[in-house]
Amino acid sequence: MARVFDVIEAPDMGPNDLVMRFPPRGSGDFRIGSQVIVRESQAAVFFRDGKALDVFGPGRHTITTANIPLLVNLLGKLFDGRSPFTAEVYFVNLREFPDRRFGTDQPIPFRDPDLGIVRLRARGLYAMQIEDPRLFVENIVGQQGLYESRRIEEYLRRTIVSRLLDLLGETKVGLFDLPALYDELSAGVRARVEEDFKRRGIRLKEVRIVAITPDEETEKAISERAAMGAIGDMTKYLQWKAARAMEAAAQSGGEAGGATGTGLGMGAGLGMGMGMAQMIAGALGAAQQQQQPQQQAPAAPKAPKTAEEIRELLDSLDMQLASGQISENVYKRLVEKWEKRLKELEG
Repeated sequence: MARVFDVIEAPDMGPNDLVMRFPPRGSGDFRIGSQVIVRESQAAVFFRDGKALDVFGPGRHTITTANIPLLVNLLGKLFDGRSPFTAEVYFVNLREFPDRRFGTDQPIPFRDPDLGIVRLRARGLYAMQIEDPRLFVENIVGQQGLYESRRIEEYLRRTIVSRLLDLLGETKVGLFDLPALYDELSAGVRARVEEDFKRRGIRLKEVRIVAITPDEETEKAISERAAMGAIGDMTKYLQWKAARAMEAAAQSGGEAGGATGTGLGMGAGLGMGMGMAQMIAGALGAAQQQQQPQQQAPAAPKAPKTAEEIRELLDSLDMQLASGQISENVYKRLVEKWEKRLKELEG
């Protein structure tokens, strides 16, 4: 025989619990005269057949047919006022939840006007409060099938991150300009997520982006690009590299020749160093000469006619820039031209 509950309460609800289910598994058998104890900052929502029904606020309540009218109407003639009735009760925490975390699980692609396609991570904080317990249980428990606080928070985080990705996709600024726009991005995300939360009985009080950072591979590419910019004169850089290689080879040869004579060792080392220096300078110089014509005269792509062909062309230009096949000036000019044409086609 199923257990009939005479007292319904959630005394163990902690400050981080969004909702607690009574009973923890299955449905409970309740009856007229049972006591519902709801503590401050709680609401108790009766739930049956996928619907959030009657709601009790803080205080001690005795169940009567008068204070569970929706449940009585649902059960109809099967409910005679004496027999136990089956339902679930969800205790909802009405406190404010500050400093809840959100962030991207994986790096996300982002089109940077200078670097091309880069991968970013984003994280931030948000604050919320459940304002409509019935609507919250109806949408989160009834429609999503979620009644554990951890899973509900994961669902809410995904909602925020999804809106943030949409906003970043519409942002036309570069990676290095994003930190100056954290306040604007935070306000934009809040405006987009606020309605999503409201439909679920939740008031979104704050959204704050804490950081948008490149992943490790992108950071490495940025460092290499900065180093190349600091080099300046490539010819002098090649000469310096060749001199260092010659010096290292001479020292290595001198140490190896210690047993047979210092002069012989140093002479062999110098010879090896000069040979290596010439090889390095020759190879790097040849590579530089091969790259320059490519940058000065990039292959002209076929003129695309459809929006899909233009998107493919833009992706191809990103790859050509990343591999050094075209210069930044040429890349910017072509991207500006075809993005303008793409907007015209898309109306």
